[in-house]
Amino acid sequence: MENNTVEQFMDIRAATVAKMLEEKERGMKVVGIYCTFCPQELVLAAGAIPVGLCGTREEPIPAAEEVLPRNLCPLIKSSYGFAVTDTCPFFNFSDLIVGETTCDGKKKMFEIMQELKPVHVMQLPHHHKAGASLDLWIDEIKSLKTKIEEEFQLEIKDEDIWKAVDLVNQEKKALKEISDLNRNSPPPMSGLELLTVVWSGGFSFDKKELVQMLEELKKTLESREVDPKSAKKPRILLTGCPVGLGSEKVVRLVDELGATVVAMENCTGYKTLELMADRSKDDPIVALAEKYLNIPCSCMSPNPYRMELLGRMIDDFNAEAVIDLTWQACHTYNIESHEVEKVVKDKGLPFLHLESDYSSSDEESLKVRIEAMLEMIEK
Repeated sequence: MENNTVEQFMDIRAATVAKMLEEKERGMKVVGIYCTFCPQELVLAAGAIPVGLCGTREEPIPAAEEVLPRNLCPLIKSSYGFAVTDTCPFFNFSDLIVGETTCDGKKKMFEIMQELKPVHVMQLPHHHKAGASLDLWIDEIKSLKTKIEEEFQLEIKDEDIWKAVDLVNQEKKALKEISDLNRNSPPPMSGLELLTVVWSGGFSFDKKELVQMLEELKKTLESREVDPKSAKKPRILLTGCPVGLGSEKVVRLVDELGATVVAMENCTGYKTLELMADRSKDDPIVALAEKYLNIPCSCMSPNPYRMELLGRMIDDFNAEAVIDLTWQACHTYNIESHEVEKVVKDKGLPFLHLESDYSSSDEESLKVRIEAMLEMIEK
């Protein structure tokens, strides 16, 4: 029964493709998104479907390199590769793509992607607290609202945005409660199971259904019988660039080496789960702007909330070591690793910074380095 429940999350992508095919024939609009900075509440308020787009596998990268430089991060090349080869069904279904300027590579890639689909790029400020940043981000969210209204020939009403805010807040709460179960010893989920659940949810067709699935999974995991011996496995916290199925090699290697990734402080995992739109605000656009501007992405400078969150997660999940995974050519996460290391070292824990890509060519060297780090954990 337990495995069936986890397997249901593995089936979300296939189920969404089938449902989208039906709904597209009935005129349903789909908005493809690449990043957590996209305020999906606006898409839901428009009666459209927000869906995460493919970008975590190596296969389409050679096609992308016919247009993009090879020394670009694998996430950007994979995203564009799926789009240009028409091998991502969610990109195919999308009536509008929403991009954002979290890095120079992505914003220039989106210029080229506009040859394939309508793309709206949100100009992201890079300072959390500056007053001008909030004003700029409010204007950008208003601009996205106008773009959706023009593309889909409708009006997005405040009351519908608030309903969407409630739904997305419920989703974040349910995801956080699932993730927090791994604070227990032994943790009820392996690293790969945790990744499967939190990553697959981004492809869900129906958020109400997703919230229900998460609540049912939580009950299952709370009653799960876990081998007491697994409490002796080293507890690893993963931070850095986003990871998905297809680029999960570090999570898998940790599992194979007898440890457990108990939490992930990245865009796939915990990074946004504490952030809720404030229902006490008069204007839902302001509530959304404040929420999304607080995301502790490495594109923010400075980025103190990430370090504060990381420190708390180390304590809350009783992490015994931290792995910081940076995809090649992701300069902001690569440089910020220096600050991450200081946070981890201040806790007296082993720290490992890995720089890799989506290929399997470095798995043996990654395995050796992870193994060496695990030997440093005192048991």
